[in-house]
Amino acid sequence: MIKIKKLLSTALTGVILTGSLSFFSVQASSKDNIMRDMTTMDIVNDMGMGINLGNTFESCGDWITQWGESKPSSFETAWGSPIVTEQLIQGYKKAGYDSLRIPVAWSNMMANDGQYKIHPDYLARVTEVVDWALDADLYVIINLHWDSGWLEKVPTEYDECIKKYTAIWNQISDAYRDYGDYLIFESQNEELGWSSVWNPWGGTQGKEESFNYANSINQTFVDIVRSSGGNNEKRHLLISGYNTNIGHTCDPLFKMPEDPANRCAVSVHYYDPAGFAILTEDADWGKASPTWGTEEEYAYLNEQMDMLKSTFVDKGIPVIIGEYGCPKENKEEDSVRKFLTAVCEASLSRGGICPVLWDITNLHYDRQTYEMIDKQLQNEYLEIKEKYTAKDIAGDVTADGKFDLADIVMMQKWLLGKGEITNWKAGDINKNDLIDIYDLCLMKRNLINQ
Repeated sequence: MIKIKKLLSTALTGVILTGSLSFFSVQASSKDNIMRDMTTMDIVNDMGMGINLGNTFESCGDWITQWGESKPSSFETAWGSPIVTEQLIQGYKKAGYDSLRIPVAWSNMMANDGQYKIHPDYLARVTEVVDWALDADLYVIINLHWDSGWLEKVPTEYDECIKKYTAIWNQISDAYRDYGDYLIFESQNEELGWSSVWNPWGGTQGKEESFNYANSINQTFVDIVRSSGGNNEKRHLLISGYNTNIGHTCDPLFKMPEDPANRCAVSVHYYDPAGFAILTEDADWGKASPTWGTEEEYAYLNEQMDMLKSTFVDKGIPVIIGEYGCPKENKEEDSVRKFLTAVCEASLSRGGICPVLWDITNLHYDRQTYEMIDKQLQNEYLEIKEKYTAKDIAGDVTADGKFDLADIVMMQKWLLGKGEITNWKAGDINKNDLIDIYDLCLMKRNLINQ
């Protein structure tokens, strides 16, 4: 992916010389603030395979400050992660991932005075890692994660919960208002659903009320971001499904929020069957399974993906599977690979669905050596990615599947500062990570020679 730095208003002074454009170039930068003319469906399809920086910035608990210092690194390492380095983040890109989800507990180091101010040191540390990921040409998703579960109080303390929720997203929106469209906000993790109001295994009493809470919070999220100005007016947003459960999120009671920018995707998680994808040993609510891959399990996976496609993708709403995965303890190695690659392929093969692997320290990715632990799994992932990644047509900056005069016009208008480029990668004809007049000249020559 090629990301283009914002052009200064004076960059084109004197560019027109005897009917041509004088030379200038724009180089890749994570600080670019361009919002490309791409739909959210385009963005999700461009996000490829993703991975989570799990058990890191979402680590939380009173014991962390009671037993250590109240500083960002105390939380960052509390659940087993080493200090995140730029090399660690770059390793994700080298391993074949194009997207990074960064779960965050924003209440860490937050002022407890009812104003809910995020400590500037904590925000700065998260931002540093976000910038590293953008520098590595990764799409980045930041969210409000479980965060000690304070949203569980919504049914009994709605006003105060909304006050805190609003304060958090106002601060996040303000901090990142000028970032480009490689940064995506996610409304919540799995917490939009309340068993105290509706028990999914106990009938329908309270169901509509619980769904209404979820819908209301998601609408609040969109309203906050859209009213915060800057690039947030057009930022692509990820809307948390009901408990991120596929079946519940596809229920007619779940409503996507109204969005004037029409730039929303929906987030769900996939940990089915729980006996394989969650449990490492038997529990009172289920039996652990060491294997996965029966015809019935493949069929269930495809049914769930088809449900997402018909409910959302076919209606123009892309899907991000913000988490899918399984433990490796007490699991057959081949079954782990089969499960992970099956979910990945079932997502990418349908189009409009981006799979984001749940990973914690040294589960699938080694945070000391900065590479995937299971090389066979990595190779199988890369084969799937290659199979379902759309091939760029050189010069097709309009992203319409062909190279023609319209692409020349778009490129020339952009060089004159009078338009945008839809597909930056296709415009780098000479593959030097620059978009400049030389690329336009090559495009014109290629068109003549067609």
